[in-house]
Amino acid sequence: MSKVFLIFICLFCVQDNEPFLVWSGANKLSWNDFKGAPKMDEAAVANTASGITFRYSVTKTDKDEVVGFTTEVFAHFYPEKSWYKKERATTHILGHEQTHFNITELFARKFRYRISKLNISNSIKQELKILYKTINAELAVMQKKYDSETDFSRNKEAQATWDVFMRSELEKFSKYALN
Repeated sequence: MSKVFLIFICLFCVQDNEPFLVWSGANKLSWNDFKGAPKMDEAAVANTASGITFRYSVTKTDKDEVVGFTTEVFAHFYPEKSWYKKERATTHILGHEQTHFNITELFARKFRYRISKLNISNSIKQELKILYKTINAELAVMQKKYDSETDFSRNKEAQATWDVFMRSELEKFSKYALN
């Protein structure tokens, strides 16, 4: 007889009823997706709240030996935590925010890729937790680098370079896309 354990881990402490959008190449963000109250005391024109969520299940024998595991990984956008200042919003800035979400999707794909390389073992739960922590740290570094290099979208040449880079990276990991 085997036992199945299901563990849900997410980047944000998301309540069960908190709305989210799953990344899709077919659907781009619109300003209507940004439902949070703008932070008028901040210089930023917009803020994208996105993150990687994942869950996994581990199958064990009645002797507590791991014999299998499955995972689900998603790039989510959180409308209630995302905001923009209507009077300063432009399509260029919306593109910048879309790229933030695209970066999240890239790291979801990288996470799926790295999971595919794992071997079944009794330490799989710990390996998945470490991998999740590592991928989120790498995601945070890239998000900061993106804002720094594009000067939060103000450097249009750098923004265009990042847009090309992200299309290339998403294509490179297309095998690990959900859709």
